Amino acid sequence: MNQHKSDYDTIIIGGGQAGLSVGYYLKQQGRNFVILDASKQTGDVWRNRWDSLHLFTPARYCGLDGMPFPASPHSFPTKDAMADYLESYARRFDLPVRSDTRVDKLSRAGDRFVVTAGNLRFKSDNVVVAMAEWQQPRIPAFADELHDDIIQLHSQAYRNPSQLREGGVLVVGAANSGAEIAQDVARDHTTWLSGNHPGHIPFRIETAIAQRLLIPFVLRILFHRIMTVKTPIGRKTRSQVKAHGMPLVRTKPVDLEAAGIKRVSKTVGTKNGLPVLADGHVLDVANVIWCTGFNPGFSWIDLPIFDKDGEPIHERGVVASEPGLYFIGLTFIYAASSSEIHGVGRDAKYVADHIATQSADTKAISKDSLKNEPHSA
Repeated sequence: MNQHKSDYDTIIIGGGQAGLSVGYYLKQQGRNFVILDASKQTGDVWRNRWDSLHLFTPARYCGLDGMPFPASPHSFPTKDAMADYLESYARRFDLPVRSDTRVDKLSRAGDRFVVTAGNLRFKSDNVVVAMAEWQQPRIPAFADELHDDIIQLHSQAYRNPSQLREGGVLVVGAANSGAEIAQDVARDHTTWLSGNHPGHIPFRIETAIAQRLLIPFVLRILFHRIMTVKTPIGRKTRSQVKAHGMPLVRTKPVDLEAAGIKRVSKTVGTKNGLPVLADGHVLDVANVIWCTGFNPGFSWIDLPIFDKDGEPIHERGVVASEPGLYFIGLTFIYAASSSEIHGVGRDAKYVADHIATQSADTKAISKDSLKNEPHSA
């Protein structure tokens, strides 16, 4: 019996590197699947970030399984190069990406999942949610109290300094995005960087010794094999990363100082329409860029799978309470490398293998049931 075009064995929600990685392995299994991507074009999740962004990992660690990244191995790809690579990857392996399809709801009807996207309705035995928990910009409520003439952007919407008014810029949030965007705008604007310093890695990622020794150790051994949910140091690191984010990778405090960026305390409110810091100082700025993170954005999942903090309950991406449901691409879903390009392939293979095993078990049960059915005389 031929399946309807909206009826699949597996639906992957998200067409970034995580979703494409799962698709690569499902394709090898010969499965009937589709990748639903809200973006208009594969790779837009990278294209739509700020213009000066470069990856933190050298090109030799930026390729997904089956296809190396086409650049000098020690170079750091731009976000547009990464976007083009993902598009080429989907094309090379003929992955069934359905673009411009934003999922509104995931629910269950009987023993199958139902995925709704606008007026489209899909059914499947398995669903892989291949999305990071960085979906909805998080901006403090007091942002509404700032003067109307202050330009406000979240890091998700920031592209380059041309979006800003003439005058000072307050960047709120001092982690990697905040530090890099502050450097970007500081060339043309007096800039303040607000928030606690998250720490920084103690070496330059561009140096020869880092490329030969330190980066391979950090990416292949420390992040990928030592810092996992199976080790004490991994579990401790996971808690710290979930609570405070990663330390600065490319940017160092000396870089911020050299750029003339003024480090200030947390932004805690407003006074007379201007931002107020924790130490009581009021900043007269023309622009505020919120690098304050994201909410998970999983409210469209209508299934009882979340803990009290709104995070999906899973083990290595497998949701035991909803057989057939999987997550991939979340921060530290298994290891520190899980949300990174060089680490997502291992998690993708694990999920794809689990789908294959579950499907085989289901078929075996069905055959046993048929054998045990009474035969009519």
